[in-house]
Amino acid sequence: LQDRLPPFSQSEAEAVIAQSLERPVAQAFVSLGPPVAAASIAQVHFATLKNGREVAVKVLRPGMLDVIEDDLSLLRTLARWVERLSADGKRLRPREVVAEFDVYLHDELDLVREAANAAQLRRNMQGLNLVLVPEMLWDYCTSTVIVMERMYGIPISQTDRLLAAGVDVKRLSRDGVTIFFTQVFRDGFFHADMHPGNIQISVEPATFGRYIALDFGIVGTLTANDRDYLAQNFLAFFRRDYKRVAELHLESGWVPGETRVDALESAIRTVCEPLFDRPLKDISLGQVLLHLFQTSRRFNVQIQPQLVLLQKTLLNVEGLGRQLDPELDLWSTAKPFLERWMGEQVGVEGLTQRLKDEAPRYAKLLPELPRLL
Repeated sequence: LQDRLPPFSQSEAEAVIAQSLERPVAQAFVSLGPPVAAASIAQVHFATLKNGREVAVKVLRPGMLDVIEDDLSLLRTLARWVERLSADGKRLRPREVVAEFDVYLHDELDLVREAANAAQLRRNMQGLNLVLVPEMLWDYCTSTVIVMERMYGIPISQTDRLLAAGVDVKRLSRDGVTIFFTQVFRDGFFHADMHPGNIQISVEPATFGRYIALDFGIVGTLTANDRDYLAQNFLAFFRRDYKRVAELHLESGWVPGETRVDALESAIRTVCEPLFDRPLKDISLGQVLLHLFQTSRRFNVQIQPQLVLLQKTLLNVEGLGRQLDPELDLWSTAKPFLERWMGEQVGVEGLTQRLKDEAPRYAKLLPELPRLL
């Protein structure tokens, strides 16, 4: 996209800001610096507000909607061809997958939505003390411009600088896994663009060693059923209970009802057994997904479009973990978290919480119960 769009100058950015905020840039900012980060959809400038607060200003590229619509039209055409001409077309559900990306791309073009995503993640992560999310300044947020708290950190890709600053990179790799699984399973709302360009590490004394998350245009959401199903799958994998994995696929309807459990169990064991007790440096989740896709073709597993974004993010997490600590054992790091989370869902604590959630309905229903009976 960057090659196809004209250069995005500082003066153009100022014009977008002036039009979006309905006031001259000079009235909003003391100064607006040159672009410090550029991507396909938007670019970022540092600025100073009239009250002296330093902020980051994200500006949407002009003409993005037309470019995105052209690309999506091409993808829809290709998806129809794949569905008609490929033997796997219906199983892979390419049109549904493109429709998922359609939603995410249009969401990403609305910067107010991105600001709202950031605000939600900031609330969710406050008690975890592992990740920082910039505060959004709503007085300056529109669909084409958002202004946020300026964050100071070292890009996570600059490992040498992190080590020189005294950051424990091995702990960072474990924290990254914890953050990801907390967002996915506790909240069902996760940062879905976790590549190194969007992650920094704080070296400020008060928040030393915490992640700084940036760019919230793409977030993923999971229903309670999705989370429960995925957690059971992960735990069954970690316990090497491949029969349970096969049963879960049948229970969810992901494979045809006539599929033999023992045959699916054997195929899953063949893919997953070589992975355990090995460091992350010796495991490629990309290769694992490839083998699982080959297995899914054999058993006619239905692709789930709502989980495509989760798979992409899992690969991002793998890349970050491999970069920080090649010896990280992803499985042993994630297993205690999932066991604790499942215990909270099915134990006394989970029952108590569900009773609290349902209490307003009970309060309304109980007085009416004799008449209803």
